[in-house]
Amino acid sequence: MGYLRKILSIGALGLAALAATAAPSHAQLSKIKTVWVIMMENHNWTGNNAGAQYGDPDIKGNKLAPYINDTLTKISAYADQYYNPPGNHPSQPNYIWLEAGTNFGVLKDTQPGQPQFNTNKHLTALLDAAGISWRAYAEPDFGSAVFDTCPIDFNYLDVEHLGPVFFKDINGGLSKKSKVCIRHIRPYYQLSTDLADRSGARFNLITPNLCHDGHEGVSPCDTNEPADNTARSDAWLKQNIPLITESVPYKEGGAIFIVWDEGEDSGKFSDGPIGMFVLSPFAKGGGTKAYSNSIHYDHSSLLKTIQEIFKVKPLLGAAADPKTKDLSDLFQ
Repeated sequence: MGYLRKILSIGALGLAALAATAAPSHAQLSKIKTVWVIMMENHNWTGNNAGAQYGDPDIKGNKLAPYINDTLTKISAYADQYYNPPGNHPSQPNYIWLEAGTNFGVLKDTQPGQPQFNTNKHLTALLDAAGISWRAYAEPDFGSAVFDTCPIDFNYLDVEHLGPVFFKDINGGLSKKSKVCIRHIRPYYQLSTDLADRSGARFNLITPNLCHDGHEGVSPCDTNEPADNTARSDAWLKQNIPLITESVPYKEGGAIFIVWDEGEDSGKFSDGPIGMFVLSPFAKGGGTKAYSNSIHYDHSSLLKTIQEIFKVKPLLGAAADPKTKDLSDLFQ
């Protein structure tokens, strides 16, 4: 019995030690006041570079992405093993997953209503219920008008990249005049004003347009920008991330998550790894030094982390799986 008690005592001490090491990271998450999630498109971080044949080369070490490789990797906490959920392609299922922890069985790109999701078990609904402000900033496609309605079709942008508008409680039953949608889904240009006058939301989803998110095969785009889609997306990040990091809301408790929607390589690399970078005063490195890990994450991890930051429950879909790791290791 004495031997058994000794083993149990060691086990208890081990659990206490684990809890002690885990606590600081989660304590840092609790300090975050404002979150920005920037969504990029269709590139592996590493892999077999099979996506290069479609114009989507691997990003790590790629000369087409100097800002990511020469700046972000030196000032951010980032994950080397972050994936889209297994077999979750093309784009839309991943944007839906980041909103609800599941793709609801959808494995294609559509527009709202195809299908229409009637559940309120999704992130932005939980934020609304908890009184936590949120906003999605969508950049109209090149040559498209700036929208002043609820974007539920492709007239202004690639709407499959806007997860919240697929839910009935946001799109008001596919109404372009939905007050809920119009209040929350705003043209990207408004972000700079909201940051300057500190009228922005606590949770912010940012979707660059097709010319700027790294999507392949897109034309026309501004001739003053790089001709290559990977280079354009890198240049867009270089120009726009400082807009946030130099703002008061970021300096007073912000966190930026930059993530790609899905892998583009073949075989065992078809689901990634894809890029995941964190910029925050609370991230490891504090925004001035690099930190990376090789923990296995996917979009469920990001969703779980956002829910933990804002303390909204229940955990959604795969975010509720005990095996899903949050991103707390990327924080101090």
